[in-house]
Parts: sequence; C-alpha cells; structure tokens
Amino acid sequence: MNKQLDGKIALVTGGTTGIGLATAQELAAQGAKVFITGRRQAELDAAVAAIGSAAIGIRADASVLADLDAVYARIAKSEGKLDILFANAGGGDMMPLGAITEEHFDRIFGTNVRGVLFTVQKALPLLTDGASVILTSSTTSIQGTANFSVYSASKAAVRNFARSWALDLKDRGIRVNAISPGPIRTPGLGGLVPDDARQGLYDFLASQVPLGRLGEPSEIGRAVAFLASDAASFVNGIELFVDGGMAQI
Repeated sequence: MNKQLDGKIALVTGGTTGIGLATAQELAAQGAKVFITGRRQAELDAAVAAIGSAAIGIRADASVLADLDAVYARIAKSEGKLDILFANAGGGDMMPLGAITEEHFDRIFGTNVRGVLFTVQKALPLLTDGASVILTSSTTSIQGTANFSVYSASKAAVRNFARSWALDLKDRGIRVNAISPGPIRTPGLGGLVPDDARQGLYDFLASQVPLGRLGEPSEIGRAVAFLASDAASFVNGIELFVDGGMAQI
C-alpha cells in the first residue's frame, strides 16, 4: 500500500458507516492517523475496530457546536495540528414539496450546511498551512430530484462553500474541494425506502448510471484520499463527481 499520507493527521466527521467509514479506512491504510466522529457510541466503537490502531473515535454530533469544540480540543491536546479534514457528516430523507415541514428543513440544513460551516470554521486554528479540506456534496447539487429538494439544495450550498472557501483560505495554501458521489451502496441510500423496496431502488438507480451499477463506498474513499494527497496539490475549489458518469447525462 502506498503510504502517501504517512504522518498526516485526519478528521472524518460521520465516520462510522458508509462513505465516512470507507474513507477513514483508506486514509489510515495510506498512513494517516484518523479521528472519526459519530453520534452513537456502539457504531463508533465498531468503526474504530474496523479501521484499526490508526483510528480514534470521538462521539459527537456535527450539528452541535459544543460537540465540535470538544472534538477539536481533543485533537489539539493529542496532536496539536490537523492536515486533512473530511467534513462528511450529513444526511437527508425524501419529502415532496407540499409536505415539507420546518423540522425537515431545519434538520437537514442544520447538519448538511450549518454543521459543515462550523466544522470547517472551528478547525481553522488547527489546520496546517497547505492542509486539505474535503466537503461531501452530491450529484443532486446539479440535478433536480423529485421529493429530494431540501437535501439537494443543501448539497448545492456545500458546493459553493468549497468554491468560496478556496478563496478565503488561499493565503494559507489550504485547498478546499467538494466530492460529489452519485448513488453509492450505503446504509443511508438503502434507508430512503422500506426494506422490501430497497432492491428496486438500487436497480432503478443503477439503470440511470452510464456504468450500469451503483458505486461502492471504497471508491469514494480512494477519491477523497487522492484529494487529500500531494498528487492533488494543484486541485482546489472543484466539485469532483464520482458517479459513474451520471452527472454528464
């Protein structure tokens, strides 16, 4: 395994399942020491065990600012710096326009937008000059999706965060990029529908992808590791689509 991230300190929010877990595993495999966050202790413990000795779990909700303060205080005490930040925590559910509630909007924007903003802002004192910040967006940031407008709008906001923060942080050489997965086989995707409808959802989404299949979390993990590495040292302010060609249709 290429240890191109050897000696780097990384934080992955929402690192207990799916894309976050796969990315944490990839960063650790490439030599980084990885802190992960999650809201549920049992899942956090299982994820740390799956990643291995390079992982440290911190129970935290990325939408709660006091939790973020505690995360960064622990990293500061333990390592004193942060080289890679993958602001990945987020999620959403489906609801048609006529049924959208205040709670639905506040919950999704609270984590996907507000949480991402303060995850990055509060990391600034720890981020090394030349650090890499990666934000999780989605192909929905550029595509209309029925019954998914609030989630889609939140991910469009994330895309603009990357473009704007790349300018805000240029004097420190900190790169900020967004990664936009297409349909990836994760618990979050499967959880959008009842269990008996899951395979039908997977089959439909696969039929929309030029490669004819869903993506796997490990494929996103490798793309994030690339953005975090020196191989991407001149990649800044982009939205990288990892979607089997779906965004090009």
